[in-house]
Amino acid sequence: MKLITILFLCSRLLPSLAQEETTQEIDCNDEDVFHAVDAALKKYNVRNQTGNQFVLYRVTEGTKMVGSDTFYSFKYQIKEGNCPVQSGLTWQDCDYKDAEEAATGECTATVGKSETKKFSVATQTCEITPGNGPVLTAQYTCPGCVHPIPPDSPELEPVLKHAVRYFNIDPKHSHLFALKEVKAAQRQVVAGLKYEITYSIVQTNCSKRQFLFLSPECKSLLDGDVWKCRDNAFVDIDQKIADFSQNCNIYSGKFLTHPLPATCPGCPSTIPVDSPKLTEPLGHAIKRLNSEINHISYFKVDRVTKATSQVVAGMRYFIEFIARETNCSKANNMELGPDCVVKSPGNSLSCNADVYMRPWENKV
Repeated sequence: MKLITILFLCSRLLPSLAQEETTQEIDCNDEDVFHAVDAALKKYNVRNQTGNQFVLYRVTEGTKMVGSDTFYSFKYQIKEGNCPVQSGLTWQDCDYKDAEEAATGECTATVGKSETKKFSVATQTCEITPGNGPVLTAQYTCPGCVHPIPPDSPELEPVLKHAVRYFNIDPKHSHLFALKEVKAAQRQVVAGLKYEITYSIVQTNCSKRQFLFLSPECKSLLDGDVWKCRDNAFVDIDQKIADFSQNCNIYSGKFLTHPLPATCPGCPSTIPVDSPKLTEPLGHAIKRLNSEINHISYFKVDRVTKATSQVVAGMRYFIEFIARETNCSKANNMELGPDCVVKSPGNSLSCNADVYMRPWENKV
């Protein structure tokens, strides 16, 4: 028996991802796995101009990557059926050809499932062992389709540098951020190159007051904020970024609570929980709490458990505190007063406050 190797490659335009990708083993009895295999096998059969269709024998292994789209990567075995490719029938309508004459094969495929539950083949390679007949080799490429790119591909570097600079322009961030990890990337040829990249960036110790751009002195903070971004970039035929869009969301963040070196300008630093500096920001915090909480009584600060301050064209406080219910009802009191005492027993709340103050502008 001779071996036929048929390379079959195609893909599709993928919608942007909205959640973090995770890879897991697939259950071969999953209905979506069947639909993915069905799409791959139909795509293989439609490429054949003569002969019989192939019929699914079994799925042998696979994984799926879950995001806003789901990608199935799997291997499946096929056998030649008794339906000609020009019959207009699908492989489900065919029976297996006699074993002595039937060709067999194994395919490796990647199939995506979009948010609209449409299954599209991204890549596929099939190795066919014929019952008889000459060795044939054929290759198919899908022009203009989206193809995945390895996260460490050098071609992503110019786009990622542009993306990080774009993020760091945002004035609401007090510190510069650096690239942390590329999660996924894809590329499409459209009179140039269109990229979609999912990646994370992490807060560094370089404040914008001291540094205009990232430099070798800028180091990632272990407890700094991490943002996850999804960017779309169009690189024209002159290798210039002609169009760019960015969508970032906070992924995780834990402000530092241990002292930092004096060489770290603008970084958060720990302050004592009984510091008089906390009086004003705590006053603003509890006022905001009482205005927003749906409760008949006012709450007051019982104790502070942790606090940091940060110089950011003003002063920013991050305070963790316990608030306790008082004997002052909102119906009988216009505001929380000095005569309001903590109820015993009463409700308590564990709170986190982020207070940004500009005293010279009288703004909070």
